[in-house]
Amino acid sequence: MKRITLFVLCAMILLLAACSAGQTASTEPTGAPATEAAATSNRPEDSASTMLPQYKYTLNGSHEVKGRQGVCSEGDYYWVSGSTTLAKYDKNWNLISINEDPFKGYEIEVNHIADIDVYQNELYIGAEYFMDGVGKNIQVAVYDGDTLELKRTFPFEPESGQLECSGIAVNPDNSTVWMCSWVGEESGRYLYSYDLKSGKYQGKVHMQMPPQWLQGIAYYNGCFYMTADDGTADDKEPDHLYRTKIEEGATDCIVTLERTFDDVTLQGEIEGLTFDQDNSQLLLLYNRGARIVLGMPKGFYDGYDHEISEVFVYDMAPRG
Repeated sequence: MKRITLFVLCAMILLLAACSAGQTASTEPTGAPATEAAATSNRPEDSASTMLPQYKYTLNGSHEVKGRQGVCSEGDYYWVSGSTTLAKYDKNWNLISINEDPFKGYEIEVNHIADIDVYQNELYIGAEYFMDGVGKNIQVAVYDGDTLELKRTFPFEPESGQLECSGIAVNPDNSTVWMCSWVGEESGRYLYSYDLKSGKYQGKVHMQMPPQWLQGIAYYNGCFYMTADDGTADDKEPDHLYRTKIEEGATDCIVTLERTFDDVTLQGEIEGLTFDQDNSQLLLLYNRGARIVLGMPKGFYDGYDHEISEVFVYDMAPRG
């Protein structure tokens, strides 16, 4: 009887140990629920190394500019967009020229320029009519990088579901143009693609874990980087940079956090971004001083009587 009891007791101890080990193995943190990990395990971008930030960013300095929306870089020049302006700078941030009437030549009414990009000395611009958080008459517009004048527009696809354009990026690797939307819900959960040469709409990609209030987008070394105005300025919360990789033919993509901007002059409104590839730098446009309501300046914070737009320059180094 004692031998049987001892045997049963040992068996129970071994069984409990096995169960405990199984539970420990199945509940160890992996960064995603088990069902989500299984569903997305075939994504090349989901490995532990690619879910981490790709670069280290060291603030190099900042430059006040004429324009509150976007910035882009190519060769020896920078371009900056305001809501109703386009400006060109040299690499020392000296203003070369500015177009204060950039809407000449449009067939439908527009009043707002968003973040911008440049490719082969042509500026790609998301233009629209924007008022109190609502956009319409969205256009992919192409401007001359020297004259800052409108050259042509792409036909917009309203069936895409895009309700606003806050940023635009050229992917030269596969000759596409991509737009993002500041307006949330369905419109803000996708990135929208057009053919670079023909301007034909190609489709949209669903962002998994999408950022809130996208402001700008840029393509760099195989990935798209997006700024989001997701910090509350009144509470001094910082805004963020996100990253995603879109595989050929994919209908969705995973978005990961790349950087938190807690080192700007004052928490305000993050805007567009670009990469200076020659100098391995991130350029980020940030506004401060104005209170922003539904995407539009409405008065000023204490100590300010006008809004200040700055480009923050960050030196980049790959994480080893």
